[in-house]
Amino acid sequence: MHPAVAGGTSAETARWRDLNHNGRLDPYEDHRLPIDRRVDDLLARMTLEEKVGTMMHGNLPATDTLGHSVTGYDLAATEKLILGSDVTSFITRISVSPDVMARQNNAVQQIAARGRLGIPVTISTDPRNHFQAVFGASTQGGGFSLWPETLGLAAIGDTALVRRFGDIARREYRAVGIHMALSPQADLATEPRWPRVTATFGSDPALVSRMAGSYVEGFQGSPTGLRPDGVATVTKHWAGYGAEPEGFDAHNYYGRFAKLDQASFRRHVAAFEGALRARTAGIMPTYAILRGVSVGGKPLEPVAAGFSRQMLTTLLRGEMKFRGLIVSDWAITNDCPAACTAPTAAQPQERAAIGTPWGVETLSKQDRFVKGIAAGIDQFGGVADSNIVIAAVKAGRITPARIEQSARRVLRLKFELGLFDAPFVDEEAAARIVGDPATQSEGQRAQRRAQVLLENRDTALPVAARGRKVWLYKVDPAVARAHGFVVVARPQDAEVAILRVDAPSEKLHPFHFFGSRQNEGRLDFRDGDPDYEAIKKAARAVPTIVAINLDRPAILTNIRDKAAALIATFGASDDAVLDVVTGRARAEGHLPFALPSSMASVERQDPASSDDSAAPLYPFGYRFKDR
Repeated sequence: MHPAVAGGTSAETARWRDLNHNGRLDPYEDHRLPIDRRVDDLLARMTLEEKVGTMMHGNLPATDTLGHSVTGYDLAATEKLILGSDVTSFITRISVSPDVMARQNNAVQQIAARGRLGIPVTISTDPRNHFQAVFGASTQGGGFSLWPETLGLAAIGDTALVRRFGDIARREYRAVGIHMALSPQADLATEPRWPRVTATFGSDPALVSRMAGSYVEGFQGSPTGLRPDGVATVTKHWAGYGAEPEGFDAHNYYGRFAKLDQASFRRHVAAFEGALRARTAGIMPTYAILRGVSVGGKPLEPVAAGFSRQMLTTLLRGEMKFRGLIVSDWAITNDCPAACTAPTAAQPQERAAIGTPWGVETLSKQDRFVKGIAAGIDQFGGVADSNIVIAAVKAGRITPARIEQSARRVLRLKFELGLFDAPFVDEEAAARIVGDPATQSEGQRAQRRAQVLLENRDTALPVAARGRKVWLYKVDPAVARAHGFVVVARPQDAEVAILRVDAPSEKLHPFHFFGSRQNEGRLDFRDGDPDYEAIKKAARAVPTIVAINLDRPAILTNIRDKAAALIATFGASDDAVLDVVTGRARAEGHLPFALPSSMASVERQDPASSDDSAAPLYPFGYRFKDR
């Protein structure tokens, strides 16, 4: 554990850190003073370079190029960013044990403490408490309590549970030295083929608003804003991101447009109201260029929201009265070269070719920064290009007052989080807090509650497991045996079959960095699909129970007649699924979106409208009830 650096001579000033190493208690170091007074004093001491540095939200370097190290950070490279470029906000993507993460984050803070003014680092993360792990969306590992995806929390529909989840995750994050959650995702899931459906709270604006608001309250520690022991939330992606034609995601050049009309746009905006009421600390704008929308009485300029003054200043800060931090999504000022727009097998898109400057592709990097700052961006995600912004200020393209406005928001958040007074964490306590069996079990109970029973023919469930012969597909045999089953090698030798399958998908853009990592395309099961062939094989021989993980709204029309019981999951362990199958736990969830009946109906629907495919197989809110 790292104690605060002591200074002063009286009991009143015994707890302070001599951040600027001058031997005196300066106002910004004095925890007794109001935050605004401390911010004013610090800003008066900062150079232009230091203020601009606060506007960069970089990637903590690690031993692999994507930052997903299982050992730790590249501290030499980190030192160059903090002490050389004055960057004081970073995302972490490492996946290590809690004590190691605490130790690594303390090492980052030690570097920052050596800086001229000792400004502490704000460390952010994508979600860590769920099953999905996709670069740029979520991270897994590190011993954090494991909960269903946010879709599963929406399926339960219990705002108190979401607050409880946020409270537990808050304590886990702070224990390892993480201060900011780049979540929740308040996007409305209106296009069923969209790869990012799984991290939303579903398709209903009112439900999304309630869930996102409760999420913010839990993470930040209060329904009225951020507490010093809270985790600042950055709610995303403002707004309309879920309305992607064909579900093609705006991380990719081919998915850079979203299509809405004025009425549907207002529903997408309404989904953010709960998070805004809970005073989310930050908002992240969408990558997408919105078509068909007007703001302030004028059609939107055809640029991504991070470059749109109408979206950020007129609507978000003006109409919605948001006063917090606006953090851009990652890499919006980077170039998008040929390997980004049209990658090939010979030239696939690698990390170096990631850029998302949608609508401003022809502008220079400096022009993009200038436009983003004019639109209302306070911090730029995934970059550390301070020198470009400094040059723009010196050229008179950005005023020093505008830079100070954003620096003030960044610094105020650091003070609200208590980082100037206590940036270090107890490395020994981290493992106890993150690995607490009681909180781990709460996540496991939620995995069970979040499951949705779709079909239960002839009361196939619950299954009496003891001594029952079972054929398994994608289920751990050891877990089945622990439940009392006898595992057999062939369906024809079994009394029941239990299968876990995934929603169908395709890799339509295998050479794009994100497209190769995302589930795109069709939602229906077809002959030749391994999961579908396994279902048919089992159903020909024995009563079959199918648990399908719905990361997107799958089409189950040709599955329903083959399954004696059909369960929807949204992130659940084998143990959680088998507890529901055997009646040890009850599936309490309701569908957080409708499930379409055919691909033809999906293709005809409006990507911006909720649950509007014709004749859905299962409607929004559905749960099987014994007849």
